[in-house]
Amino acid sequence: MNLNGVFIEDTFAEAFGMKAARVVVTACDVVWARHAGVAATGFATSVIACGCEAGIEAEIDAARTPDGRPGVALLFFAVSTKELTKQIERRVGQCILTCPSSAAYAGLAEGEPLPMGKALRYFGDGFQIAKVIGGRRYWRVPVMDGEFLCEETTPMVKAVGGGNLIFVAENAAAALAASERAVAAIRRVPGIIAPFPGGVVRSGSKVGSKYKALPASTNDAYCPGLRGRPASMLTAEENCVLEVVIDGLTAEAVAAAMAAGLRAACEVAGLRRVTAGNYGGKLGQFHFKLREILEAPPCP
Repeated sequence: MNLNGVFIEDTFAEAFGMKAARVVVTACDVVWARHAGVAATGFATSVIACGCEAGIEAEIDAARTPDGRPGVALLFFAVSTKELTKQIERRVGQCILTCPSSAAYAGLAEGEPLPMGKALRYFGDGFQIAKVIGGRRYWRVPVMDGEFLCEETTPMVKAVGGGNLIFVAENAAAALAASERAVAAIRRVPGIIAPFPGGVVRSGSKVGSKYKALPASTNDAYCPGLRGRPASMLTAEENCVLEVVIDGLTAEAVAAAMAAGLRAACEVAGLRRVTAGNYGGKLGQFHFKLREILEAPPCP
């Protein structure tokens, strides 16, 4: 398949089942809500070493938040319930509780409840107060600028992590431009994050390593500096490769985001082809075939 002169390989992205939760953070203005969100989703690019993958899903108008203040929606993804529970408690406690004027609320209507305010209330040292409104329990924790309001739990749902697009370009400028356009399009799809810096990763990995202690190592087949080796997947005209990784609340959201990213990236001159990372279909239960998702109608 050829899209605007860019070859789309007949391959698929192999993604994995994960656990996810959405947390809505509000504050006195969107600047402080975003400060809290950026801090809470920091060091969360890959479960390989970060414990979770997280990002700001969207900014939320004051008319759509629980307390009528501007906010941001955060998505957190982990491989297990235990790990997601730990990550949310630590990140909300260390990065949202600490942020001036902030409050934290559950962002999903249904799912397995994970402790949030239920765990963080003890910071109140006995001065915390519970409040039930509309059948939902909140904790009011005294802090030095007033109080931190935090919903007792936040729902966890099954989700999908590791959707991906690999952009192979003539040069670094074209690869980065294609990736940036893809990320901008991807972020317009609800229920999606691209967890790496700016949504883009240059250090794509393969499973395993010559060093036994490493679970993953550089994807040498796509490293221009290693071109010419028998395992290389690059031609002489292909000098830069970048990857966009996508996590989503549903497989449908990941497919829509990948399609949107693909279409946007293929408008960039100098992008030669698009491929995706997989493991032969043996590890991840979700297979997003590039040509099939492009044939689906664009996300409205």
